[in-house]
Amino acid sequence: MVKDYLWLHFVVLIWGFTAILGLLISLPAVEIVFYRTLLASIGLLLFLKFRRRPLKVSGSALTNFLLTGGLIGAHWILFFWAAQVSTASVCLAGLATCSLWTALIEPLVNRQPVKWYEVMLGLIVVLGLVVIFKFESGYALGLLLAVLSALLSACFTVINGKLTKSHSPFVITFYEMIGAFLLTSAFMPFYAYWFTVDGFSWMPQGMDWFWLLVLSQVCTVVAFTLSVNLMRRISAFAVNLTVNMEPVYGILLAFMIFGEKEKMTTEFYVGTLIILASVGIYPVIRYVQKRRGLRTVRKIH
Repeated sequence: MVKDYLWLHFVVLIWGFTAILGLLISLPAVEIVFYRTLLASIGLLLFLKFRRRPLKVSGSALTNFLLTGGLIGAHWILFFWAAQVSTASVCLAGLATCSLWTALIEPLVNRQPVKWYEVMLGLIVVLGLVVIFKFESGYALGLLLAVLSALLSACFTVINGKLTKSHSPFVITFYEMIGAFLLTSAFMPFYAYWFTVDGFSWMPQGMDWFWLLVLSQVCTVVAFTLSVNLMRRISAFAVNLTVNMEPVYGILLAFMIFGEKEKMTTEFYVGTLIILASVGIYPVIRYVQKRRGLRTVRKIH
């Protein structure tokens, strides 16, 4: 069990490194997502062929996978864009709202009442963002893009939670990577016309190819494979609680790699701690509520 938890923290550490890769790669955000999804699709195809996994799915399922993949593609574009117009730390601070967006969106999708403690924790997150925005107003655009990225990620998580009940996670991810690639490709003409001066930056330079391979194969294919394997033995509660450490690992890695460039004001770290505290408290409250529900059922019976 200890070994499994160490591997889980290693996976979360890998995910925390993605914002840093967005700064190490010289390409703009859209081009990064284009290459990430293309290379990840190829890597997953080779993996599935090696494991002899069937790829055939129904037409309706394929449509759902591709559309959901488009959602994650948009999330990644906003994610890398946020890191590039601000810092990796600001990007990861905004991304920390993902769990609470999920807490608010999931009841609406599943037609369940919104819980009071979820609203309370959501307000605490807003407080943390206000603290960061007040003292780091120069990064307002980056923080806004990161929060929007977290919102899309939450939508993706809720939808994917339904899809994984009927299909293999590996097959789903393969088609979702294709969907993300198709959305990015379709967005590029609009991106070139409205958001760029010199058009596309097609060709990676220098170390870009290496970092793109790390991003697509290690942070996407390998990390996902490890996480799915670990979830067979570790409870969902423990996994979600550990994943909340991603912004912490990412901010620490960013400071270690970029040094003074990533050094923020004290108030930034206070705001980030407020966000992380609310995110960390949420699964604890859910666990307590679940335990109380079980005790109530036992008393009735």
